[in-house]
Formats: sequence, structure tokens, C-alpha cells
Amino acid sequence: MARHYPLQLREKAVKKALTGKASKRQIADEMGINLSTLQRWVRETRKSGEPVMAKQEKRPQDWTMEERLNALIEASSIPEEELGAWCRQKGLHTHHLEKWRKELSQPQSNGQSSEVKELKKEVNSLKKELNRKNKALAETSALLVLKKKADAIWGDNEDV
Repeated sequence: MARHYPLQLREKAVKKALTGKASKRQIADEMGINLSTLQRWVRETRKSGEPVMAKQEKRPQDWTMEERLNALIEASSIPEEELGAWCRQKGLHTHHLEKWRKELSQPQSNGQSSEVKELKKEVNSLKKELNRKNKALAETSALLVLKKKADAIWGDNEDV
């Protein structure tokens, strides 16, 4: 019975085999693949002349704003019945398109300005706390200096 391996496993094994850092037997044992299967994959890859690693699809959250906009424009011209197939081809789901539409329709300044306001509040709060701690440190330093001077003048009270 033929065993089907995931494409990523196949690509990884072929890449390792072609780099020559380890023997094909070691790679096959390490990855749980039959040696003859790995040899066939390498042979097929060399024969086809394709690159070792197929281009990995980019995750939808990694798409740039321009790519998202282009996808939305392209998707808008596709009939509803064919949209699912188009999304699968691009590695998307319809909820990605909906989310991107909402993001583009919302004014960016509102989201950013509230975020900026929150950050400014946090900065001001941290500045106040730093100021308070600096004052406390200065007061403690002054008291320590006075105690040392008093001890030098009158001697240590612990002797009594």
C-alpha cells in the first residue's frame, strides 16, 4: 500500500538530501521515510528541474496593505459562487476579506489617535512615578549624609 507524505516533509527531505550534509540513509531514518522513496523524490526533483522548495504561501496576516487591497479588488470582480475556490487558491478565507474590508473602511486616524492617547497617558504616569521615586531617593540620600555627619560629630549611639 502506497503511503502519502505531506508535501512539506517531502520538500524538507529532498532539500536535506541535495545539500549533501548527511547521507540519504541517515535522512530517511531521521525523518521516518523509506530510503527508496527518498531516492525517488530526489530523482524526480532533479529530472523536473524544479526548485527544491516550492514557494510557501504567505499567511494572510503577513500580507502587506497593498496586497490586501489588490486581493479585495480582485475578489470584488469574482462571482459569489466562485469566491470560495478563488480564496482557496490564494490561501485565504472569506473572513479575511471581510476583516480587510472593515479595516480599510474605518478611518485610520481614530484607531491611532486613541492608541496614541493611551500611550501618552502611560508615559505621563511613568514620568510622575519616576519623579516621585527620584525625590524619595534624594531625601534618603540627604538623611544618610546627615546621619553620617551626626555620627562623626557626636559618636555612635550604639555604644551607650
